[in-house]
Amino acid sequence: MAKLTVGDTIAGHELAAIDGSTVPVPDPASTVHLQLRRFAGCPICHLHVHELARRHAEIRAAGIREVVVFHSEASTLLEYQGDLPFDVIADPDKTLYREFGVESSIRSILHPRVAAASVRGIARGASIKGGATATEDRLSMPADFLIAPDGTVLAVKYGRHADDQWSVDELLALASQGAGAA
Repeated sequence: MAKLTVGDTIAGHELAAIDGSTVPVPDPASTVHLQLRRFAGCPICHLHVHELARRHAEIRAAGIREVVVFHSEASTLLEYQGDLPFDVIADPDKTLYREFGVESSIRSILHPRVAAASVRGIARGASIKGGATATEDRLSMPADFLIAPDGTVLAVKYGRHADDQWSVDELLALASQGAGAA
């Protein structure tokens, strides 16, 4: 599992979104913010993706296409993320996670920020009915990639714990600067 770095080029993908559409990554018309999140019922992910949804117009205005991947089944994602205004991808076999070097670790849940973010996510409406299913990985880490239309990785962040991802403000700053962060 080699991690990607700024300047690497990714191969083209045609991903199947949970709404049935096909999502090109890279996208020849937009910079892609490819996010590899945790599992469908993750309260931290709920908090994060709903902030992205709330600010989706700003993100689109910056020329960014949001593509969010979860290692959950499409049917489970429809229940939790079916109303999001951007592309949501089911990757229950974690194919993209392996390809992009995204790991699982006990560190994902041991950081002090994780408990606080989980509580905030639940308080803001995340369902707590069972958490991860038997096929979902509770210890997965998040990762963010900003990918140019030609497939060049402009910026990358491998989370050090479950609540370690770009904020919308960080994403917009990276896009406006032409990226180049790790």
